[in-house]
Amino acid sequence: MRSVRARAALGATLVVAVALIGAGLAVLLVLRANLIDQADLQAEVAAREVAGALATGTPYEDVELDDDEDHPVQVTDEEDRVVLVSKDLRAVTGTGATGVTPVPSASAGATPPPDDDDDDGDDDQDDERSRPGRGEVSSDDPDFSDGTATVDRTTADYRFAAVEATTPDGVTLTVYAGAPLAAEQEAVNTVRGAMLTGLPVLLVVVAGVTWLVTRRALRPVEGIRQEMAAITASEDLARRVPEPDSRDEIAALARTTNETLTVLEASVERQRRFVADASHELRSPIASLRTQLEVAEAHPELLDLPGAVADTVRLQVLAADLLLLARLDAGEKPGGGTVELGALVREEVSQRTGDRIAVAVEVPEGGAFEVNGSRGQLSRVIGNLLDNAQRHAEGSVAVSVAADGRGVRVEVRDDGAGVPEDERERIFERFVRLDDARSRDDGGAGLGLAIARDVAARHGGTLTVHRADEGGAAFRLWLPRPA
Repeated sequence: MRSVRARAALGATLVVAVALIGAGLAVLLVLRANLIDQADLQAEVAAREVAGALATGTPYEDVELDDDEDHPVQVTDEEDRVVLVSKDLRAVTGTGATGVTPVPSASAGATPPPDDDDDDGDDDQDDERSRPGRGEVSSDDPDFSDGTATVDRTTADYRFAAVEATTPDGVTLTVYAGAPLAAEQEAVNTVRGAMLTGLPVLLVVVAGVTWLVTRRALRPVEGIRQEMAAITASEDLARRVPEPDSRDEIAALARTTNETLTVLEASVERQRRFVADASHELRSPIASLRTQLEVAEAHPELLDLPGAVADTVRLQVLAADLLLLARLDAGEKPGGGTVELGALVREEVSQRTGDRIAVAVEVPEGGAFEVNGSRGQLSRVIGNLLDNAQRHAEGSVAVSVAADGRGVRVEVRDDGAGVPEDERERIFERFVRLDDARSRDDGGAGLGLAIARDVAARHGGTLTVHRADEGGAAFRLWLPRPA
């Protein structure tokens, strides 16, 4: 049962089995009910025929009965005494009485002898009292019951109908007439046998078809699994799993797998470039610092202490940037505190005492510009944007804070050369510098804007670059307000 094919075949077989059993039971119940209704009708017709004869005053011995085996009849009086039975009826159950021998009784339809003495001389009234009344058959629905009857040594099941009749003498009789259930039992047994014979065969067919269809449907999955195993063994992320021509879920799985492999390949390649670029960037300050220390060791009077300090600071900043990028790549989430961006911008600008160009701050008074996130990381973003503006500005740098829809926008502008339109996405890649030589001299490693965009994305915001009104670049940081 570890196979999907086996589980699918078993599940389909069980579902079909339950459905067929339920449907079969319903068919048997409906068939049996219809056949019993037919038997009830036959028994009622036979009972009313006998009851009609008795209601007309026909003597018991003159009542014509149907074939005893098809419709056995038993008639009882008000005291449940048997007064009439079919000729060959030997035993009966399910009726009002089990007797099959009529008790001596006056025949139905007999008229009492006239009284010769007429004391009051009223012949008309005496004749009226002596004339028998008119019998009737009850119009109520008959009562039905199941029972057995033995007719000429043959015992069978019957459906009995009980119909009441009143004779002309005013005697109430109950006529029990039966209809055989042999046809109903034979039909039900035949259908049941057919179902019991066909059900296992049908279930075997369902299980086999489900197995084959599932096997065919899952065949591409096995191809995907084998290719993924080969990719894992070879570590060649450039390979892709086969995509079937169908448009079903398996094809969607293959496409999604290939998309995942593409992203994974890009991520691994990005990490490789990152490691290579980081090693290259670290090599320069370390080599410079080592050279200065070796010269100082041999000739102390030639020690360039400011240069050594600058290289050390550059190395420290680069290490901090790499550590932050590593944390961001590892999925580190920003803290859940609230940060007021207006106050954060003022604080960050006030601490920048060594800038070559004074930064103009444009923050509306009394504005509430709160966002959720890490105060340290957002401060790092603003600082990186201001460092970039200081590096490229000609004579002015400005930062503004304003509400923007459901969020807050921080914009840093300068009057430098700006960013070419075709380079506005590339500058956010790691270790990318449009003016490589100048950036190296200024100590930039090409990580500031990459860190800023990654932090913005981690906070649910965006960072884009546009052309500023002053002619230079305008970096717009948008962050959502707290929900």
